[in-house]
Amino acid sequence: MSTPMIVNRLEGAMPKIGIRPVIDGRRGGIRESLEEPTMNLALACARFLSDNLRHANGLPVECVVADTTIGGVREAASTAEKFRREGVGVTITVTPSWCYPLETIDTDPWMPKAIWGFNGTERPGAVYLAAALAAHNQKGLPTFSIYGRDVQDIGDDTIPEDVQGKLLNFAKAGLAVATIRGKSYLSMGTVSMGIAGCIVDEGFFQNYLGMRNEYVDMTEFIRRMERGIYDKEEYKRALEWTKKHCKEGEDVNPPERQRSAGQKAQDWETVVKMALIARDLMVGNPKLAEMGYGEEAEGRNAIAAGFQGQRAWTDHLPTGDFMEAILSSSFDWNGIREPFMLATENDNLNAITMLLGHQLTNAAQIFADVRTYWSPEAVERVTGKKLEGQAAGGVIHLINSGPASLDGTGQQSLNGQPAMKPFWEISEEEAQKCLDAVAWCPAKDFFPSGGFSTDFTTRGGMPLTMARINLIHGIGPVLQIAEGYSVELPEDVHDVLDRRSDPTWPTTWFVPRLTGSGAFKDVYSVMNHWGSNHCAVSYGHIGSQLITLASMLRIPVNMHNVPEEDIFRPSVWSAFGADDATGADYRACAAFGPLYK
Repeated sequence: MSTPMIVNRLEGAMPKIGIRPVIDGRRGGIRESLEEPTMNLALACARFLSDNLRHANGLPVECVVADTTIGGVREAASTAEKFRREGVGVTITVTPSWCYPLETIDTDPWMPKAIWGFNGTERPGAVYLAAALAAHNQKGLPTFSIYGRDVQDIGDDTIPEDVQGKLLNFAKAGLAVATIRGKSYLSMGTVSMGIAGCIVDEGFFQNYLGMRNEYVDMTEFIRRMERGIYDKEEYKRALEWTKKHCKEGEDVNPPERQRSAGQKAQDWETVVKMALIARDLMVGNPKLAEMGYGEEAEGRNAIAAGFQGQRAWTDHLPTGDFMEAILSSSFDWNGIREPFMLATENDNLNAITMLLGHQLTNAAQIFADVRTYWSPEAVERVTGKKLEGQAAGGVIHLINSGPASLDGTGQQSLNGQPAMKPFWEISEEEAQKCLDAVAWCPAKDFFPSGGFSTDFTTRGGMPLTMARINLIHGIGPVLQIAEGYSVELPEDVHDVLDRRSDPTWPTTWFVPRLTGSGAFKDVYSVMNHWGSNHCAVSYGHIGSQLITLASMLRIPVNMHNVPEEDIFRPSVWSAFGADDATGADYRACAAFGPLYK
């Protein structure tokens, strides 16, 4: 492997953060006395964000500061024009003083926006913050309020810790909104086995995400394989790498159903070609143009995609498990690189959930079935053993045939603990450990045409966030979130439980953090309230960031276990019910409607 590949592989420049230093425009001593501290505050904010944020593709986050402080509408318009030229996708207004709100606010309806009103008494920025938020709310422009807990002195451009947290949360979510806008979701095939999440609702993509939809039939894979429309040199290198690093696992099929060694060798050739083709369909490949396939070289500018597979494909050809798993990982035969967001069964709702998680964490995601709740009583009945520790209240078995990223093994390390890291932080040794922890098992007999599934068990001790977007008739999209931890079960217990489902598939034993009430009363309640058969799993407890991001997109959150003090939404949300956060979220999202409609 080589140095991680940090590149923007999609069309469109990476969005920037615009910093708007707003000032009291009255001249004759007032504005003049505030110019330096106001601009210094803006510059400090820009430095902090640039030093602490990177895009999910590894590129640095750039901040654009207004050329002048903004004391009136002309300077506001001049700044908006500069931001338009510079490709700003999210704005933060900063001020240590009173200013004239209607003359200075950001009125772009699509731009995620926040105001940091400096908590000081000499020239109260908090008064401007309150007045400007009122103006935004009256105009229907939801805005995030950032207000430090402790009073600072005028001219103090240090950023308190509580303000830092809100700035990072807002900026990362806002960049995610701006990054996905204008990109494509690529459906490779259509609906798999009658799963509703496979149905592409173009209104959801267009109105809520600002994305477009692209479609190809799965026969395009056959055409490209039969006509050789892929990089032959890369294919040779990829196949050699796969044979070296992807060890074959147990074949659990009865002898009469097992494929021959020759058939399995041919299956490996097919699944490697499928991975190359899927990637080329998503982001293009200039090598194809050199081969005379200019149209195919363009790709679909897809930031996420899904492959139908079952059953139209898998009844006749090898499964897409290798393709999905290796592309969703942070490394392959070309080295360490940004993972692709590729969902099995064309579950586009799970793909988008994976995409949001990736944008917030910069790391790979785990795609899984929410397969089984194992109660302590059921585990003891079938294994004779009692669950202990974090698993004592039962576990949720997350498992699917192969699209979980290999990062999900937990073989990467952060502060000595298992982790899933941004790809540019992954060492070659860690990538190899992930590969070594995976066995590629021949597909079971309900995939009659072969293929290989990933078999691994996620290491315990990782903080994880399980999430899922669902579409609900009469409401639209809703998001559910469950923060918790991966756990490891004793080997003999794991084996019994795993073999009752599928020993050839990747397993994550997940225990949600409980609150003692509602959907998080106990582990069973979490499973019982889950709205689909699939979920996306991110490393870290990112529920608060997901809530912030969802509010920007006007997607209500119907279920979460995030502490109340960590919830960060636009200030106007409290006007819809300050003592009923969940109900207020639904009412606010309904009142303001989808971001792009």
